[in-house]
Amino acid sequence: MAISTLEDLLAAGVAGRGVLVRSDLNVPLDGSAITDPGRIVASVPTIKKLAEAGAKVVVAAHLGRPDGSPDPKYSLAPVAVELAERLGRHVQLAGDVVGQDALARSEGLTDGDVLLLENVRFDPRETSKDDAQRESLARDLVELVGEDGAFVSDGFGVVHRKQASVYDVAKLLPAYAGDLVAVEVDVLKRLTEAPERPYAVVLGGSKVSDKLAVIENLAPRVDTLVIGGGMAFTFLAAQGHSVGASLLQEDQIENAKSLLERYGSVIKLPVDVVVADKFAADAQTQNVAADAIPDGWLGLDVGTATHKLFAAALLESGGAGPAKTIFWNGPLGVFEFPAFAWGTRTIAGAIVEATAEGAFSVVGGGDSAAAVRTLKLGEDDFSHISTGGGASLEFLEGKTLPGIAVLDR
Repeated sequence: MAISTLEDLLAAGVAGRGVLVRSDLNVPLDGSAITDPGRIVASVPTIKKLAEAGAKVVVAAHLGRPDGSPDPKYSLAPVAVELAERLGRHVQLAGDVVGQDALARSEGLTDGDVLLLENVRFDPRETSKDDAQRESLARDLVELVGEDGAFVSDGFGVVHRKQASVYDVAKLLPAYAGDLVAVEVDVLKRLTEAPERPYAVVLGGSKVSDKLAVIENLAPRVDTLVIGGGMAFTFLAAQGHSVGASLLQEDQIENAKSLLERYGSVIKLPVDVVVADKFAADAQTQNVAADAIPDGWLGLDVGTATHKLFAAALLESGGAGPAKTIFWNGPLGVFEFPAFAWGTRTIAGAIVEATAEGAFSVVGGGDSAAAVRTLKLGEDDFSHISTGGGASLEFLEGKTLPGIAVLDR
């Protein structure tokens, strides 16, 4: 794979040139307040390097899932304010995506200016399944930077989507991987191309169906595969255990049973769980064996014996010593409630300990990255925290990511 990078573009010179940057600025909001600026922070280095080199920077990004038309609830206005603060320079916000305001503002840019387009998903062509529709929007985006412009793909969280601002525009302009995307690709290659062993994978989250293809692809390659979170209860059901009112995907029980039959030697399941009488922070709780969940109670975290089991799986690897490569995606419990955050906190602690002893550890974005921040676990204690959970998972499923493949030309 021969992908041109931001450094290649900077070496060629960008002063006075328009550069379209596809960033991932899809941050969580509480009204208009940004509750986690992580993706904005991660996007700053690429934009800053281009602006400081004299480029006229036009940033395209999305927020949430509007229905293809303008919706104030999904405006990038709060993002523009935060981005400007993080960049230490003014950021204009266009009133539209590729309309009159965006075009007028782009034509008025001077060297080093930064223009943020309004939510690109306000234009229905962005996510259209019709190639011609997406290409039409891509051409409108190109018009904002001119035919002598360039495209920098820096939104790793969307590179698994065949969308106009991710895929089609890269076919119309000289295309480069931004720092964020380049690092993410290197990390994923390290996880899949001869990773150092012992190799451990920790998967959590709610649904087996979301992680099924990842398990199928990674289980034959790893030494340990730890499974927690809501998805664990489908595996426990596959073992014949009653799971009470816990989250259960009945249509996935046979798939879970097949995985256990084939990869039971590497799959580690909870041996006990913390159950609650209701889904609430103030619920009554019990720590019970995994095969003794009371009727009507639901499992919301892995139990205390499982903490030790899972930590040992990472730190001892069956006597082989600490894992040398670790990939973690998905919390092991409902970490937003303090009573059910201990499994996630414990597994994170084991990963941090293994990292301190030389392991290469990757937190696979999404809820697991949110857990690291929410629980204040120390982001610098992991080797890498991904900004794109879905993209990471699809890569580890063995899929080709359109937004990466289009850069390889």
